[in-house]
Amino acid sequence: MRALLISTYDLGRQPFGLASAAAALAANGVEVRCLDLAKQRLDPDLVTASDAVAFFLPMHTATRLAIPVVDRIRTLNPRARLCAYGLYAPLNEALLRSHGVEHIVGGEFEDDLVRALQAGSGTLPAGAAGTAATINNGAPRPAVARVTFRVPTRDGLPPLSKYASLQLGSERRVAGYTEASRGCKHRCRHCPIVPIYDGRFRIVPIDIVLEDIRRQVAAGARHITFGDPDFLNGPRHARDLVRAFGREFPGITYDVTIKVEHLLAQAAMLPLLRDTGCLFVTSAVESIDDRVLRLLEKGHTRADFEQVASLCRATGLTLVPTFVAFTPWTTLEGYCELLHAIDALDLVDHVSPVQFVIRLLIPRGSRLLELDDVRAIVGPYSAATLTYPWRHPNPEVDALQRRLESMVGTRLMSERQALFARVRDEAHATAGEPLVPRLDRPLRARAAIPYLNEPWYC
Repeated sequence: MRALLISTYDLGRQPFGLASAAAALAANGVEVRCLDLAKQRLDPDLVTASDAVAFFLPMHTATRLAIPVVDRIRTLNPRARLCAYGLYAPLNEALLRSHGVEHIVGGEFEDDLVRALQAGSGTLPAGAAGTAATINNGAPRPAVARVTFRVPTRDGLPPLSKYASLQLGSERRVAGYTEASRGCKHRCRHCPIVPIYDGRFRIVPIDIVLEDIRRQVAAGARHITFGDPDFLNGPRHARDLVRAFGREFPGITYDVTIKVEHLLAQAAMLPLLRDTGCLFVTSAVESIDDRVLRLLEKGHTRADFEQVASLCRATGLTLVPTFVAFTPWTTLEGYCELLHAIDALDLVDHVSPVQFVIRLLIPRGSRLLELDDVRAIVGPYSAATLTYPWRHPNPEVDALQRRLESMVGTRLMSERQALFARVRDEAHATAGEPLVPRLDRPLRARAAIPYLNEPWYC
């Protein structure tokens, strides 16, 4: 059997979901080819030569981009069996099936993908993740398969040098990507992981993770992103891994994503992260409004975020906070306060400008639909946007978001302080709020803050 694996978008990085799936399929006798359409053109010859085509759908943007490609492939090769796998596949099962996708596989996809592509029927493979509709109807928790982990096979993908890189001062470092765990033991109300994993996570064996890193370093990587939804879901596993990483890869740096509450609970680990090569920690702060944080069930408060910012600065770790700046509960005054807090904590250079315009997405299966005030403002599910569209009770908030999105969208890699000032001016003018004088700090080069040069985050 010949299978073609396709990724449409994966945050500018080499798609882990293709590499891991390729390893599983090859181990089971499938001839595998990979296409990353973020870097490569669709090859009609590859399509027509394939018995099956599988789309990796780890996020919202990737799924929207995949739909027209699915239609094109059905035209090029009507006999090919189509599959979709990854977090957003079961969330969009009905839509995908309406476009001819036969097999839908969820988050722990490797073994089920093998079974799906080798099967003759279009039924959901045993052990695959449940659909969002099932979850919303109050059925038992969806199954989360336990897969056979293998070292990802990256030979069929464009080289790492073609993907997003780390900027560290004037130095550009080739960046790799791996995962030490999947899923998350938390159930933040807005998170797309929750409908699939529902508070569970899976640990990847350390020897598998290290071998994947070893191969990427041999291929030129000088920085590694650990893409775990939360690197400290399993603190002992994380501790053992970074110690092994530090011993084997001196001079290679890395970054991780960690919840605010875990950074507080495991504060003693911060020096270990720093000493083993961690350059920055991304944390989904989302809001500084304690009411919004409670509604999202984030598990932290504004005071916790401020404490973590201080802890990271004292440790010598760069904190990279991310936000959902526009929610149904955002006020004009609250948005101005968010900007003030970012400035007061000296985090303007740490925050990608896209974070100032992120609008809450409500996909199928979202726990946000449990809230009365959310259900009151959402429209019917949109197959075009793959979301439940919503309007803010105050139209001026939506108007501000659109203006800022237009302003920021063409300047994502601009100098952050200058762009922040423009966003701040527009927000305060809209709110009729006086501008609070900014703190007078010594100028520092933007390059003093390490960052990956791919600005999108959804």
